[in-house]
Amino acid sequence: MMMLTGVTFFNTFIYGALQFTSTTNVAVLEASIPVVTVIMSAFFLKEKLRGVQWTGVLVSLLGAVWVVLDGQLLQLAANDWNVGDVIMFGAVLSWSVYSILVKKYMHHFPTYATLLGMSAISVGLLFPFVAIEWITSGGVPSLFDTGHVTGLIYLGVFPSVIALIFYNKAVSHLGASQASIFLNFLPVATMIGAHFWLDETISATQILGAVAVMSGVFLTTRPDKHRQSEMVNETE
Repeated sequence: MMMLTGVTFFNTFIYGALQFTSTTNVAVLEASIPVVTVIMSAFFLKEKLRGVQWTGVLVSLLGAVWVVLDGQLLQLAANDWNVGDVIMFGAVLSWSVYSILVKKYMHHFPTYATLLGMSAISVGLLFPFVAIEWITSGGVPSLFDTGHVTGLIYLGVFPSVIALIFYNKAVSHLGASQASIFLNFLPVATMIGAHFWLDETISATQILGAVAVMSGVFLTTRPDKHRQSEMVNETE
């Protein structure tokens, strides 16, 4: 199930959604992953967040959406929502379920061997569909252009391997709820990367949204000092 939800379904849904909807819609819906994960973790893992942590989740969500929309929150109602957004919601659910499964079962398996097995099985499952796409669209020759190969190598190394390793480790230490909140840094990191590599301008409203994201993450992951003092007293 970890392989299906974290590798096969999530990537298929998110790339499929981008065929029909805008990157803005995808980014906004992706920002809902932490909220969905928190709710599901409370139900399935019995993870409980304090009031200030719930505030952090919501502040971080608002900040992420604020960055994506450059402060124009009313644009949400004007966006052209379509079938791609429904597909993207499948990606949101897939990643939330994956986070829960990692917390429950990942510690039973070796990290790198599990990731290798997940990737290999996922490739095997998806290859027949890839072959059909190649046959029907004639996409094989263009696939091996230099630019395409570079992009595929990047996708195969960083999001598919390195990011998963770091995320799995974070979930094992922080729990699914608190680890998922860091996903709201994605639009912030994208904004910063676009500034340095694409010469895009960062607006004041986007900086405000980034501050909200960081504040929300801090509130969500801040240790419970009262609980820690109780644990210390119990050990004494």
